[in-house]
Amino acid sequence: MSATHEVLNQAPPLVGFSTADEPALLEALRRHGGGWGEREVRELGARAGSAEVQDWARMAEEHPPVLHTHDRYGHRVDEVEYHPAYHQLMGVAVESGQHAAAWSESRPGAHLVRAAKFYAFAQAEPGHGCPISMTYAAVPALRAEPELAAGYEPLLAARTYDFGLRPPLGKRGLIAGMSMTEKQGGSDVRANTTRAVPEGAGRYVLTGHKWFTSAPMSDVFLTLAQTEEGLTCFLVPRVLPDGSRNPLRLMRLKNKLGNRSNASAEIEYESAVAWRVGEPGRGVRTIVEMVNVTRLDCVIGSAAGMRAGLRQALHHAEHRRAFGADLVDQPLMRNVLADLAVESEAATTLAMRLAAALDGAEAGDEGEAALRRLGLAVSKYWVCKRGATHAAEALECLGGNGYVEESGMPRLYREAPLLSIWEGSGNVAALDVLRALGRENGALEAFLAEVDAAAGADARLDAAVDRLRGLLPQLA
Repeated sequence: MSATHEVLNQAPPLVGFSTADEPALLEALRRHGGGWGEREVRELGARAGSAEVQDWARMAEEHPPVLHTHDRYGHRVDEVEYHPAYHQLMGVAVESGQHAAAWSESRPGAHLVRAAKFYAFAQAEPGHGCPISMTYAAVPALRAEPELAAGYEPLLAARTYDFGLRPPLGKRGLIAGMSMTEKQGGSDVRANTTRAVPEGAGRYVLTGHKWFTSAPMSDVFLTLAQTEEGLTCFLVPRVLPDGSRNPLRLMRLKNKLGNRSNASAEIEYESAVAWRVGEPGRGVRTIVEMVNVTRLDCVIGSAAGMRAGLRQALHHAEHRRAFGADLVDQPLMRNVLADLAVESEAATTLAMRLAAALDGAEAGDEGEAALRRLGLAVSKYWVCKRGATHAAEALECLGGNGYVEESGMPRLYREAPLLSIWEGSGNVAALDVLRALGRENGALEAFLAEVDAAAGADARLDAAVDRLRGLLPQLA
């Protein structure tokens, strides 16, 4: 049969690139003391852009996790089966130290280097980043209970991905999850109804439910439950020290808009065994740093999504002709691409600055800690909320080609709203900005000092800062 036409004017496949080949990212590494990690970041970026990893990303999305509540004989198992591609992605993420390894790294800039790696690899496939982020965030919360931290932290930081339900302290590496949200509460965790009854020696029995528990095959979970003293934080293992399954029941998996490679479950605690983390009745205080760390990853993830969308738009425009010229040379398209690029670069720069502030805070710099407190809340609101709009604009640059699944753009578009919801949606973030301004000594001063350093560089920035200063008295 003769061919009906010749395929012309279509962009070639976008593979064999580096997600770390970005001046804003590499400049931030060098500027904030993470230059020692540049080689590893570049290597990871090249791997993220490889045909192999791109294929893993596609397969993990196209073959979402499957819940098995019982085995063939009728025994309760509560297991989630993932496609092998998901485990490949997890293995690379853990081996490259994107999880909790930064907490055991003594060199300055450890959290910045980790952030750059997370940013580079999340551009390939963001769903697996959820358990990676939660493992990273679990460490500061666990440190509220030093005896537990001594046993678990080295395994959370280990660069070995050891999947499977076994007693956690006998494994070579651990993945941690969070299990906070209940049906009636959402961000209002103080409304939680799950109950915890003490058995002695810090051990409790939990009865209740959780409405969203992502990565339910994690080895351990940090959760909140009510005690006589009030809301308290607990560590819940999937498998108990004697090898028996902890009665943590997986009821069903969420059918989500995006983030489909990552399972999110509804669970029930049927007298599940847990160990207290931190003081009784101080659960919110115990997990607050965990929330701050995951919010940082929300900002990094949104910046990564913007960069991935921009790359797709640029690639298409560079290889497509329209109305007698390359699309990338058409004035209106150049304006759109420039807007996408500016916002992407700004988000990347801000995300890396916040990661550097975590390094500073860990080193005892009170100014960096104050900047991070306010900066995280502001960035969680703005950068994460802008992610969906940025993805829609980038998709439109590809026209109809961007609207089909094979382009990868629908996956980016579906993923983007998640990070403006996870760890508090827009109103929650806005209220947190007000709390930081009212309660965090030095937060406003640190923020203004940061922006004042650029005074005079651009009249538009100067005008925006002046407007902000004019509004601040209204908050008093």
